[in-house]
Formats: sequence, structure tokens, C-alpha cells
Amino acid sequence: MKIAASIDDLRKIAKRRVPRAFFDYADSGSYSEQTLRANRADLEALILKQRVLVDVSARDLSTTVLGKKLAAPLILAPVGLLGMQHGDGEILAARAANEAGIPFTLSTMSIGSIEHVAEATGKPFWFQLYVIKDRDFSKQLMDRALKAQVDTLVLTVDLQVLGQRHRDVHNGLTVPPEFRIANVIDIATKPAWAWSVLNAKSWTFGNIAGHVPGMESVNSLSGWTQQQFDPALNWKDVEWIKKYWPGKLVIKGILDVDDARRAVELGADGIVVSNHGGRQLDGTSSSIRMLPRVVEAVGKQTEILFDGGIRTGADIERALALGARAVMIGRAYAWGLGALGGPGVAKAIDILKKELSVTMALTGVAKVSEIDGRVIETGR
Repeated sequence: MKIAASIDDLRKIAKRRVPRAFFDYADSGSYSEQTLRANRADLEALILKQRVLVDVSARDLSTTVLGKKLAAPLILAPVGLLGMQHGDGEILAARAANEAGIPFTLSTMSIGSIEHVAEATGKPFWFQLYVIKDRDFSKQLMDRALKAQVDTLVLTVDLQVLGQRHRDVHNGLTVPPEFRIANVIDIATKPAWAWSVLNAKSWTFGNIAGHVPGMESVNSLSGWTQQQFDPALNWKDVEWIKKYWPGKLVIKGILDVDDARRAVELGADGIVVSNHGGRQLDGTSSSIRMLPRVVEAVGKQTEILFDGGIRTGADIERALALGARAVMIGRAYAWGLGALGGPGVAKAIDILKKELSVTMALTGVAKVSEIDGRVIETGR
């Protein structure tokens, strides 16, 4: 087996080991995937400034986010259907994050439930909330998260309606997979994946199946979204959640300066500059393009996190240089999970931390707290 030296290596391994429908679910963007590509292209267009003869013998990657110390400026983002990349995927990812000293964020649309992750890890994690039409169910999710010692709620606000991902349509994505000839043949060639999923605690959407009337056997993410997600979601709902939730509130999906200001006015403890990984509005700005504008507008009033296209440690430094406090990664660790299970998530985290450390050294920076716009070349 090829040694995984990069996130791209993990992606290649995951593509071989995970059934096509679930690999494509994590890998794809919406429509023509223009924004998915822009997230990467605009990050890579930022040129780092090489510096020499600076003492970087003792580099420190640690930082603080929302008042808590992290071993690196890195957070595992919420990824739906994570348990379909590898059995018990949410639990394995949470454990890897705990060992690395960084937060893990559980998605509302996870396979492993809030309770499963809490019981298996015994440590606090973050929880990502989608607000659905049944506001009482949203309250139940928050109550369940509190009982599980979740202290940070990540409210995702850019999925009022679902941006179509053509690959999901072509693959007929369902959870668990339907017994169609193409699916059976694909899964038969991936016995390690099948074994991991068959022995997992849950095979369907753990946080919603059995908790919402009429959705006891929900297996379609797109069907659930069309029926339950609320296009009427607005700032009054954010205000309600802020009052109801006693912990830290982070709003994810901010890509506009006016929206950022409004989030701060309503008391957001942090915001995530994000276009949902290029999976929603195709043709919108890359996350990195909007990051400095949001930082300039509200960076002194709240903590700014970044999400969108991170594949290398150099990408992390680029985002920090433009004002992010830390970055969230989704696909990068999902590929690690699909490739190697829990050790693959740990590998993805380790790759990014080591690459960031080297990038810091070669740009003349010894501490994460010292990274700013001076590490980026201008005028090219």
C-alpha cells in the first residue's frame, strides 16, 4: 500500500476503499462545482513570502478558540453521513480529535447520534445544528447536546434549501444504500468498508431517525432536507437560539459583510466564513476571497473561523494570515477516515500540523500568534 504523505494521498486511498456513492457525497460540490474549484484555486493563488535567518527552532502551533487552548489552529468540521465513510466514523473522528487536542464537530445529519459519540468518547465536543420546521425538535437536539456536555453550538445557516449535487443524483444516494445491482457490485469489492459499517452502532441518521414523527426510517438526505429544512429561517430564529442555548454560539455559513455584522449584533461568539465547501450556491465567492473583508468588518468584535478548501498546512497559514483564528477541515479528515478509519483521521491531522510547522519555519514564524499579512507576498 502506498504511504500516505499528503491529504491528496488519503483521498486516493479513500476513493478505492469507500463505495462510490459515499465517496462522491463527501468529495463533490453543487451543480458545475465552480465554487468548489474556486475554494482551492484562490487559496493557491496566495503566495507565501519566504524568510531566512530567523530563529524558528522552537515552534508553537497552539492557540485559543472561544477561550479554550487548542494544540493547533484546527477544528474538525461537521460532515454529514460521516459514519458511511467508515463504520462508527463520528466516534473515531471524535477520538482522533481528542487525542490531537482539537475540537470535533458532530453534524445534525450524522450516522452516529449525539448519545453514541458522548458515550464512546466521554469528552465534550461541538455540535452543529440545522434548524428544521419543527422548532420543538430543534430544542430537543439542543437539550440532547447539553446533556452530552456539548459547550459549543455551531449553527449552520446556508442550507435553507439544498444545492443539488449532481453526483448524488447519479449515484442514487441513500443511507443505508439500497440493494441495486450497481450498489451491490460496488460494495462487494470493498469488504473492509462493509464489515466496518455492518458492525457499527448505527446505519442511518442517528440524530433524527425515530425522533421525528413520520421519519422513523428516513434514508434520503435530499428527501429529509426538502421535507424538513425551513426556507423561512431568518435572523429572529438566530435570536431565539442565542437566548435558548447557554453555551457558546458559532454561526457557520457567513460570506457577506452585512450578514457578519448582523451575526455579531445578535451575540455570536464566533462566525465561520464558509460557502459550505462549494456544496450550496455554485458561482459564489470562494471563502478565502471573502475572509479579509469579514475580518475587517467584525474581526475585533468576534472570533473568525475559516472553512473552505484547506488541504495543506500552507493553506492553514494563508487563512490565518488573512485574519482567521483557526480553520475547519471537512473533506481532508473525511478522506482520512475513509482511507484508514480512525488512524486515517489522526494521519490527516498529523499531516496538516507538520506541514503548518514547516511552512511557519520557512516563512520565519515561530508562533501561530505571529502569523499575519506579512507572510503573504503582495504586488505580484
